[in-house]
Amino acid sequence: MSIAIITGASRGLGASTALQAAQRGMGVIVTYNSHAAGAEQVVRQIEAGGGKAVALALDVGQVASFADFRDRVAAALAATWGRDRFDALVNNAGYGAFNAIESVTEAEFDGLLNVHLKGPFFLTQALLPLMADGGQIINLTSATTRVATPGAAPYAAFKGGLEVLTRYMAKEFGARRIRANSISPGAIRTDMTSGAFDQMPEFETLLAGQTALGRIGAPDDVGRVIASLLSADYGWVNAQNIEVAGGYNI
Repeated sequence: MSIAIITGASRGLGASTALQAAQRGMGVIVTYNSHAAGAEQVVRQIEAGGGKAVALALDVGQVASFADFRDRVAAALAATWGRDRFDALVNNAGYGAFNAIESVTEAEFDGLLNVHLKGPFFLTQALLPLMADGGQIINLTSATTRVATPGAAPYAAFKGGLEVLTRYMAKEFGARRIRANSISPGAIRTDMTSGAFDQMPEFETLLAGQTALGRIGAPDDVGRVIASLLSADYGWVNAQNIEVAGGYNI
């Protein structure tokens, strides 16, 4: 059985990815920051389907906590699966913040940097000793790196950095046969974004109109792709950014 660590898996894309991966026979370690109840619900759903999962707390913006997190991952692997290695890391945890460049504060900038670029860099570094050779890394980026969206400059800049980092991971970890790819979602309706879309339905209509398939995405649209990429069927796909956006702004 392959085992995946999926950060930010208490809801949205992370939760969908965890459930889709478990349905494909993978063991899952889901992480959460403040939404413990959501993470436990994901674990219960996986267990109800006959799978195995563990929920662990993690703040991706706090690099100093990563050594302790690695120790808790090692303990969970031993206790739940009788293993000392995991097979895949999905760097998904994140949040959105929209503000014009002239209004962005240093605190807002640093918060986005820590979670979307610095966190995945150092979390991957911290977990590499526990990753099996032949494993893989999937980083969640964003279609905003390709299509400039006013108000998303810091977020998109750091996601763009993560795309570049993905290629460097593929290059540097190739000797261990560890693959690294990134997934770039477009606009997605999740429990985090649905409030904004409900308040501004015209914005959802605008985004849907800019998408070739005529709608914005749902978490499973992306979760299914990530879970599929985790399978051996994609073992020769490496150092790629895959946009999963229904044909956004083409």
